[in-house]
Amino acid sequence: MAPPNESKPTPKVAATPAPKLAAANAAKGGPASSSAPCLFSLQDGELTVGGGNNAALLTGVPGNVTLTPFAEAFDPAAASDAPRELVERAAANARRGAFLGFTLPAPASRAPCRVGRLAGPRRFLSVFRFKTWWSTAWAGRRGRDLQMETQWVLLEVPEVAGAGAGYVLVLPLVQGGFRSAIFPGDDDGVVICAESGSDAVTGTDFRRIAYVHAGDDPYKLMQEAYLAARVHLGTFRLIQEKALPAMADRFGWCTWDAFYLTVDPAGVWQGVSEFADAGLPPRFLIIDDGWQSMTARLYRFDECARFRGYREGALIHRPPELFYDKSMPKAVVRKAAEIENTGKARKKAAQGGATDLSSFDTKIEQLRRELDQLLVKRDALLAKLSDDGNAGAGAGAGEVGLKAFLKDMRRRFPGLDDAYVWQALCGGWGGVRPGATPLDARVVPARPSPGLAGTMDDLAVDRIIEGGIGLVRPDQAGDLYESMHSYLAGAGVTGVKVDVVHTLEYVCEEHGGRVELAKAYYDGLSKSVAKNFAGTGIIASMQQCNDFFFLGTRQVAMGRAGDDFWFEDPNGDPLGVYWLQGAHMVNCAYNSLWMGQFIRPDWDMFQSDHACAAFHAASRAICGGPVYVSDSLGGHDFELLRRLVFPDGTVPRCLHYALPTRDCLFKNPLFDQQTVLKIWNLNKFGGVIGAFNCQGAGWDPAEHRVRGYSHCYKPVSGEVRPADVEWSQREDTSSMAIAASYTVYRCQTEELLLMTPLSEPIQFTLQPSSYELFTFAPVATFGGATKVRFAPIGLVDLLNCGGAVVDVEYGSGGEVRMKVKGAGRLLVYSDVKPRRSLVDGCEAEFEWGDGGKLMVEVTWKQEKDGVSDVVFCY
Repeated sequence: MAPPNESKPTPKVAATPAPKLAAANAAKGGPASSSAPCLFSLQDGELTVGGGNNAALLTGVPGNVTLTPFAEAFDPAAASDAPRELVERAAANARRGAFLGFTLPAPASRAPCRVGRLAGPRRFLSVFRFKTWWSTAWAGRRGRDLQMETQWVLLEVPEVAGAGAGYVLVLPLVQGGFRSAIFPGDDDGVVICAESGSDAVTGTDFRRIAYVHAGDDPYKLMQEAYLAARVHLGTFRLIQEKALPAMADRFGWCTWDAFYLTVDPAGVWQGVSEFADAGLPPRFLIIDDGWQSMTARLYRFDECARFRGYREGALIHRPPELFYDKSMPKAVVRKAAEIENTGKARKKAAQGGATDLSSFDTKIEQLRRELDQLLVKRDALLAKLSDDGNAGAGAGAGEVGLKAFLKDMRRRFPGLDDAYVWQALCGGWGGVRPGATPLDARVVPARPSPGLAGTMDDLAVDRIIEGGIGLVRPDQAGDLYESMHSYLAGAGVTGVKVDVVHTLEYVCEEHGGRVELAKAYYDGLSKSVAKNFAGTGIIASMQQCNDFFFLGTRQVAMGRAGDDFWFEDPNGDPLGVYWLQGAHMVNCAYNSLWMGQFIRPDWDMFQSDHACAAFHAASRAICGGPVYVSDSLGGHDFELLRRLVFPDGTVPRCLHYALPTRDCLFKNPLFDQQTVLKIWNLNKFGGVIGAFNCQGAGWDPAEHRVRGYSHCYKPVSGEVRPADVEWSQREDTSSMAIAASYTVYRCQTEELLLMTPLSEPIQFTLQPSSYELFTFAPVATFGGATKVRFAPIGLVDLLNCGGAVVDVEYGSGGEVRMKVKGAGRLLVYSDVKPRRSLVDGCEAEFEWGDGGKLMVEVTWKQEKDGVSDVVFCY
C-alpha cells in the first residue's frame, strides 16, 4: 500500500518497508511470487533494466533517488480492497516492477526532482497535458523532447527485447497528499515533480511517487503496470471491475453542437424526431450544457426557465413541426460565435499594441443586440409550451418542467432508454453561487499549478481565473451531488456527463491540497452515482489528468478519450475544419492506451453532415465505445449513420477498445509526413484495422498550442498485415492469432483478399483526411470428402462489418450455420460454391465467384431483434 502519509503538517514518520511479497503470500496460503530478482537495478548512478544483459534507462542518477522493487514494497495482506484474482496477478508479475522515487532534505509542497539523464537516443511515447483538461500523445528520443505535465512515458528497449523488458513504462503516481508528473530537465534530464497544491501540505519522502514496469508486449505491459498501481493505491477500480453503462451498445444524440447553451425542449424533441422518422431512433440522449439554472455559477438544483415552464402533454398535442423554427438554434449559435470571434480579434489587437478598440466594441454591441432579438423570438415560440390553452387535453393537471418533458419524450419515443444531462464537477463552470442554496459555498480564487504554465491558452480557464470558483465545502460535496442527482433521478434522468473536472486543483490551497480535496469530491460523486444512477450512469469529460484516474474512477466506467470535436477551428484557421479532425482522432487513440485501463474510452460525438463525417464515422465504428452524434436540426447524413447503427438503435460494438498498432506507437501520425495512424480492434469472429491519414496538425512546443502544419496535409502511404491485429489481448480471440490464413476485406475498395502470416503486407495510400478499414477473418477448413475453406466477413453495408456476425457453427453434414444481426449484404469467403443457401429457413439466392466472394442478402426482422439465421449447404 502507499507509504505512511508524510504530506501533512504533522511530525514526519519514516516509511517502513512492507513484508516481502513471497513471504506474505506464503503466509496467506497464496501463490509465492517469482523468486527471480527484480528486472530493474539502480547502481552507481545508473538505472538499468534487463536482469542480465542490462540496458541503461537513466544515467547520472542523483544519490537521493531511490528504487524499491515492487515485491519488497507491496503487502498483499493489506490489499483488501482489490479482488484476490487481481492481487495474485500483481504478485505473479512483481519482478517486472519497481517504485522510482526520491527524498528531500527539507519539506516542500512542490518538489521537482531530476532523476537522471535519459540514456539514448531511445524512442519513447508519452502523453502530456496540453490544456488543464486535455492530454495528447508525444513521441521523442531524448529527455529534451519531453513536454511539461507528462502523465507517462513508454520507452522502447530493443536491446533486451525477448528477455521480458523490450518496453518500459515510467508511471507517475499519487503518494499521500501528492500527485506527480514528468517534466523535461536540462541536458536531456528527466524530472519527476511531486506537488500537493497547498503550501500547508509538505513532505520529504517520495520513494513511491512513480512506478516503472517492464515487458515485451506493450499492451500487456500497460495492463500490468496499472494493475500494480491499482493494488498498491487502492483508490480506484480497473475497467474489468466495473459494469459498462447500457449506452455503450446504443446510438445517441447530444445537443451540444446543435444548441450550445441555448438548448430548449422543443428543439430537443425536434432533433430526436428527425432521427426516429429516418429509422434511426436514438437510444440515449445527452442534454448538454445550457439546461441548468446557471449563469457562471449554479444557483438552483432544478432546470432553467426554458425547461421549467414545460407542461405535460404540450409537445404530444402540438409537436414542434407545427410551430418551431428549426433554423433558429443554428442562427443563435452562429451569432454567438460571431460575438466570441470578434472578442478574440479585439484581444489580439490589444495584445498587438492597438489603442483604439472602439470599432470592435461597436461591432460586439451590435451583434449582442441582434442576438437578443433572436432570443426574444425564440422565447416567444417556447412560451407556447407553458400556455395552458396550447398544452392539450388535461393541461394543468399533470407534471411540469424537466420531469414532464422526459415523461412525454418517452411516450413519443419509447425506445429512448437513457437521458443524461450535463453538469460541471463543482456544480457549474464557476461552481455554486454563495447563499443561493442550503450548501456552504464561497468563492475561492483560482490558482493554476505552475506546471500548467506552458499549456495552451484556454478561454474557459481565463474566465475561471477571472471569476474564481464557488466551492462547496469539501465535507458537503456528497450533499451537493445528492441534491442535484436525486432531483434529476426523480425527473427521469438516468445519468450525468460530468465536465470541467480539473478545476479542483485550482482551489485546493486551503482544503488539504489537490489530492485530499479531490478525494472528498470524487467520493461524494461516486456514492451519488451508485445511489441515483444505477452505479453506471456517468460519463467523465475534461478529466484527462492522472489524479482523476487514480482517485476518481471507483465508479466511473466511461470517459472521454480525446478533446472536443470541433467542426471548425475556433481560432479561425479555415483549414481547421479538416486538420482538427485528425488531431482529435490521434488524441483518442493514444489516450486509450492508459485511459482504457480505468474506463471504456469515449471518442466523443461528431456531426454526420461534416466535411470529414465519414472519417469520423469509420473511427467510431471500430473504437469500441459509444456512437453518438451532435447533428444540428436538419443537418444529417442518414445514409452514413445507417452504416454505423442498426434499425433498433443499437450498434455493432467491437469487443475491445481501439488502440494504435505496434508500428505506430513511437511515430508521429500528425506531422511527420509519413505515418498513417492505424488502430486495431477485435470482433467475435475476426479483427479490424482502421487506417487514417491524420497528417496536418499537432502540438507546437515553441508556440504552446495545437496548430495546423499545412505542408503535411498530403497523401500518405502505409501497409497492413494480419499481425497488426492484437489477437492475444483477449482470451476469447487469442486462438485466431494462429490461423494458417486470413481473408481481408477492404471497406472502401470492396476487395476481398487472401493472406497468410507470411504474406507480403497490403500496401495502400490515403488522401488527406481519408481512411480505409481492413476486416480480417481467419479461414477455417471443414467438411468430409470435399474440403471447404470458409471465413465470415460480415454485413459489408456496415463500417464495422464483422461486428454483425453473432455466431458461426460448422456442421458435420457439410453446412455452415451463421447468426447475423442487421440488414444488407452478408459477405463470406468460400473457396467452394455452396449447393444452396437458406435465410431464416427459406431458400435464398446468392452470388459466388471473384476469388471466393460469397454474398447473400438478409433483412431486418424486428421480432428476432434483427438477427437472421443463415445456412450455407455444401
